[in-house]
Amino acid sequence: MSDRGREVFRRLVEAYLETGEPVGSRTLSRSVSENVSAATIRNVMQDLEMLGLLDSPHVSAGRIPTQMGLRLFVDGILEVGDIGQSERAEIERGLGRGDSDLPTILDRAGDMLSGLTHGASLVLAPKQEAPIRHIEFVSLGNDRALVVLVTGDGQVENRVFEPPMGLTPAAMRQAANFLNAILQGRTLGEMRGVVASEITRRRAELDALAADLVEDGTAVWATDEGDGSRDRLIVRGRANLLEGTPDAEQLERIRGLFDDLERKRDLAQLLELTEGGDGVRVFIGSENKLFSLSGSSLVVSPYMNADRKIIGAVGVIGPTRLNYGRIVPIVDYTAQLVGRLVSSRSKG
Repeated sequence: MSDRGREVFRRLVEAYLETGEPVGSRTLSRSVSENVSAATIRNVMQDLEMLGLLDSPHVSAGRIPTQMGLRLFVDGILEVGDIGQSERAEIERGLGRGDSDLPTILDRAGDMLSGLTHGASLVLAPKQEAPIRHIEFVSLGNDRALVVLVTGDGQVENRVFEPPMGLTPAAMRQAANFLNAILQGRTLGEMRGVVASEITRRRAELDALAADLVEDGTAVWATDEGDGSRDRLIVRGRANLLEGTPDAEQLERIRGLFDDLERKRDLAQLLELTEGGDGVRVFIGSENKLFSLSGSSLVVSPYMNADRKIIGAVGVIGPTRLNYGRIVPIVDYTAQLVGRLVSSRSKG
């Protein structure tokens, strides 16, 4: 892309993000740094459209950035500055002191993000995992089995899964005995590594079916989303996404977004979204697998505990024309502050 093409593209995307309307060549000719005609800018815009960076919603209308264009803008052109002092103070004031309980801190984070960004905020709370006290497998037929798990805090959870072919009751008992011997006092989050190393070390003590059941059964239990009762997703500011909605099609996409939120069982996908890199990540349109059908963008950042382990995430969702330059540092600072507050509570 030439320097002129880069500037025209940047000016066009910035104007689109501000107004949400297609941007014409005459408008751009008044804002570019060098004195060029509207006809010259139209030629540049046509080149950018051929590259897949711009689109024209109507024959006679101006251009808007495509999803690929927004991706290029966010990754290579967007200038993200430091968060402003007033916004920093508002976040600190909104989250309050570290002596608040965790649900209160996270509720405040959701309210504060929604209010500052005029979007819908998302906050995924940490899983509260209790140590395992007892595990048992029960056959329900040739192709179904039940795993019963009793945790140290007295909760009992049941999950149905498909066991390995040819499983016998003896193999089920052997698998349960094996797990009960090594997993007491550990949480599900600690289960996989322990199971994998123990199976490698003691595979000779397990017949093949029992080993398969341990691997398949615990994996199903550990990743099965169930009813999500141990995850807590806080959503704030739904009404913000409905303000100024230009047409019924966008309204339907936004409704679909919240249908996704309410139906989504594996809320841990929010954490998976953040694992590809440190700090804030921006997902535009179909790049966002959690809300892939809604035509929305997600700006999300993980927060960590005192051991630098990712335990939750905060973010903002909205139309693809979000003010990324302003929202990215707000989400980043909020995640950092939530992490510090969570860490200070665990140390206290």
